[in-house]
Amino acid sequence: PWPLPQLVSLFLPEFPVRPSGRQQQLKILGLVAKGSFGTILKVLDCGREKVCAIKVMPKVEVLRRDTLKQCKEEVSIQRQVRHPFVHGLGDSWQGQRHLFIMCTYCSTGDLHALWRAAGRFAEATVRLFAAELVLVLVYLHDLGIVHRDVKMENILLDERGHLKLADFGLSRHLRWGERAHTICGTLQYMVLLGTPPPQLLTPSSPQPQRSPWGARSYTSPPALSPALARLLAELLCHNPLRRLRYLHHFQDHPFFRGVTFDADLLQKDPVAVAVAPRPPTPPPPSPDPSTFDDFDCDLTATAPPDRPWPG
Repeated sequence: PWPLPQLVSLFLPEFPVRPSGRQQQLKILGLVAKGSFGTILKVLDCGREKVCAIKVMPKVEVLRRDTLKQCKEEVSIQRQVRHPFVHGLGDSWQGQRHLFIMCTYCSTGDLHALWRAAGRFAEATVRLFAAELVLVLVYLHDLGIVHRDVKMENILLDERGHLKLADFGLSRHLRWGERAHTICGTLQYMVLLGTPPPQLLTPSSPQPQRSPWGARSYTSPPALSPALARLLAELLCHNPLRRLRYLHHFQDHPFFRGVTFDADLLQKDPVAVAVAPRPPTPPPPSPDPSTFDDFDCDLTATAPPDRPWPG
């Protein structure tokens, strides 16, 4: 019964209880993604006239999959993180049946969609994206945070084409010297006894070949510069202690010669390939309103009259 007992709010401080009468007025604009973790919707916050993305997780599924601790850690970590290249948390709350995580909506899309549209990236573009990713990962590791699901689909792009690392659903906070032992991530990106391909530089995603010894092997495309081929080899080294790990390793690397590892300077200019006009893509499917009949907040609210909606 509603309202939920105060004990629920105390048990989940990361998700404050908000009765439906106090909910923000939200209107569904489209379906961004749907998976086992829940549903991500593009919504309009009519009160603030702002487009946002909301991850909606049914409590039944959270309990059935035993991912409550994971949900709590996701929100806790995103509240702690403040970085130009991180997709920051806007708000989080719970209703009677769902947990909600709200973030800014990135209209430019994600790195995977851009790569698919562009076919391949020039090494100068890869150098910029790699430098931004290095900065944010070093920042997270200095805080003891491991993301554990870094992939192109989880790297969003802001309106100027710069990176925003997103989806901390598998992230963990580790104490100094502590290790994580869970095998997790996205299968296509996981390194299993070998190396994944340098995907950003190729028009398709070639499959690693299995060697006679059962290990996966990969040969870099001959078009790569020697500096980039060396960087890939050093990043994909089997022994984690011999991989590039610290910021000074990248600052001194030949591939990053002339690159300043400063977030403000890296963001000074827009990324041409990201802000260039792209071929029109079909709009995302509109969710069936009946799917959200049991939502706690008003996700079918109408916008205030005489006010244009932001795009």
